[in-house]
Formats: sequence, C-alpha cells, structure tokens
Amino acid sequence: MQLQRLVLDFRNGELVVRCLYRSEGAAGPNTKARRTEVSDLVRAGLQDALQALQAGDVAVVGTSGFTTREDILSLPRSYEVREVEAAS
Repeated sequence: MQLQRLVLDFRNGELVVRCLYRSEGAAGPNTKARRTEVSDLVRAGLQDALQALQAGDVAVVGTSGFTTREDILSLPRSYEVREVEAAS
C-alpha cells in the first residue's frame, strides 16, 4: 500500500481523517486486515507529517479561493526525507 494523500477535517469537535492510497491486492473491504493496513498507513503518514512540520520543511502550494481559507501544504514523503538525510 502506498499513501497518496491524508486530509484532516475538524468538524464539530471531531476529527475526520480521509486517506487516499494505492494498493495492489489489499485485503477485501470491511475486513479486519484492511482496517489494520489502513490504520497503519494513516499512523505512519501522520508521523511523517509531524516530523516535516517540526523540521519546518513545509510549503504552501495552493489555496481554495473560498471566503474561509483552505491552504494546501506540501510535505515531503517519508522516502524523500530519508534521501535528504542520507545525502547530508
């Protein structure tokens, strides 16, 4: 499985996480194995995002244009962070 995008949405005191990913031969929908795979993928993605935010490695790459602003941040993927760390 490969994480494509995580969207965090704060609604009425609750956090909704939307996870877009690609997979080849993942477990069937509504199975415990699928739920575990997606939970692990989201957990790793959130940890990578927090590390990038702490390092200040974030760029605003777009906005929504609505009256209430929605900025879109670009964070390096975990393998990109490892490549930069290995090069230094």
